[in-house]
Amino acid sequence: QVQLVESGGGLVQTGGSLRLSCAASGRIFEITGMGWYRQVPGNPREFVASITNANGPTYVDSVKGRFTISRDNAKNTVYLQMNSLKPEDAAVYYCSADSPHVLQGYWGQGTQVTVSS
Repeated sequence: QVQLVESGGGLVQTGGSLRLSCAASGRIFEITGMGWYRQVPGNPREFVASITNANGPTYVDSVKGRFTISRDNAKNTVYLQMNSLKPEDAAVYYCSADSPHVLQGYWGQGTQVTVSS
């Protein structure tokens, strides 16, 4: 099992910044990539960014140039630096970890990001 704990969400004004963190614990060695998704009520969960062992970062077009995903392997933590936030970025952000042993991957509990206009 892998456990993921997100932190760093909160309320920010339009144009502001937040940094989300996701700390992984447990069977770290089976993680092949980590990512961030977001979801607003009534909508499906949306991919935001990911970073894998084999490839560099990948982003959804709507956040390119504003969000940066990074990882600190020593801390087993992945970050999402979010700059120039817009109201449409408001959502619950979920951290995910891919594993070849778990089809649906692992998910954190989510952290709320609210952007005021």
